[in-house]
Amino acid sequence: MRYIKRQTTNDLNINWKGFYRSVFALVFPMAIQNLINVGVTATDVFMLGRVGEKVLSGSSLAGQIQFIMMLVFFGITAGATVLTAQYWGKRDTATIEKILGMGLSGGIVIAAAFTVLALLMPEQLVGIFTSDGEVIFEGAKYLRIVGLSYVFMAVTQVYLNIMRSIERVVVATVVYFVSLLVNIVINAVLIFGLFGAPRLEIAGAAIGTLCARVTETAMVLLYARYQNKIVKIRMRNLLHIDPLLLSDYIRYAMPVVINELMWGLGTSANTAIIGHLGSEAVAANSVAQVARQLAQVVVFGISGATAIWLGKTLGEGKLEYARAYARKFTVLSLVLGIMGGVLILLLGPLVSSVLTLSAVSRRYLGFMFFVMSYFVVGQAFNTTMVCGIFRSGGDTRFGLVMDVSTMWGCSILLGAAAAFYFHASVPVVYVILMSDEIIKMPICWWRYRKYKWLRDVTREM
Repeated sequence: MRYIKRQTTNDLNINWKGFYRSVFALVFPMAIQNLINVGVTATDVFMLGRVGEKVLSGSSLAGQIQFIMMLVFFGITAGATVLTAQYWGKRDTATIEKILGMGLSGGIVIAAAFTVLALLMPEQLVGIFTSDGEVIFEGAKYLRIVGLSYVFMAVTQVYLNIMRSIERVVVATVVYFVSLLVNIVINAVLIFGLFGAPRLEIAGAAIGTLCARVTETAMVLLYARYQNKIVKIRMRNLLHIDPLLLSDYIRYAMPVVINELMWGLGTSANTAIIGHLGSEAVAANSVAQVARQLAQVVVFGISGATAIWLGKTLGEGKLEYARAYARKFTVLSLVLGIMGGVLILLLGPLVSSVLTLSAVSRRYLGFMFFVMSYFVVGQAFNTTMVCGIFRSGGDTRFGLVMDVSTMWGCSILLGAAAAFYFHASVPVVYVILMSDEIIKMPICWWRYRKYKWLRDVTREM
């Protein structure tokens, strides 16, 4: 067999300074968007944390329903990005409009189903995560109101995520920033009863979230109608689905949808296990999760930029360039993950001093921050691999298999056994539940080195 020498990075003559400038132009707006989204959650957590642990726990557990729905949205859009980014490399905007139509149709249907559940059975949904009657009461109160925002969220999330895949990232930053301001102002007024308004506490937080989501959707529709001249929302694409494109979408996107759903259900299972360990553990975990999200804002920006950049490069047929770029993204993920872990360690004492928490909750929170400090390093690496590198080339099934095996077959199974059979302490249970990202790291590296993701998945439409 004749040996063919593979091109090296030097052979490709890549302008790395230009590469980093372009990547930063993608990462920075997406990092700001992630930070703003965390800010929306943090607003509820910190304001309700000033009211009391039961209220904070209720909103946190009710938020798990939205979290699961958001993961379905993310699966729809991330799967669509596999196709959209590569068709963007070919500048095939007509096909991208069809993909956008499919995504919006699917998102609206899913959101409507979640809204019905939130309105008809809020107590039962919150009761999945805790047996504390007072927490269930507060969570149901929150869920009945915030459930009305789900359809608005569907339109916003699907549209803005697909815009990211064609390198239109600034619009989302503007939309989410305005949304954050609306949420903060209405939350403060209605949670605490400022300026003569009624003191609604957890219901006020839910109304603030609903108003913020309505604002987002209004801005998105105005942008789509009057500013976006490249990719349009066309009603025919929402009502008529191209069967050939749908087959590609199912092939590459459905594993992502199932993957995100299984991962989200796994994360919710972790929350449910912790929820049955007492309201102190729930309150501490609510804060720890916000700190994790804060530390990961840039990392998720890198993951998103990786999917966009590599998808476009593969769509252009530049496979060796994609290989070289992937190596750089891998290093960046580790560096940013370590920086995020250090940030969590530094934030711990400050956050604990601000909130109204019991001594037990403070002790749990300190330990959870330590666990999160190394957890985010593994999550940064794995997210960039699975959601960025692998998905950019259509390698979408691997993440599903890995998440199901490492989460459900390992960390969740062992964590549940530790909590309910061996009656282990909260710190021990927490370490086990948060072990999956560390287990995934060598598996992801092995898959990366096989280069099954290095391929163009587009077709002539």
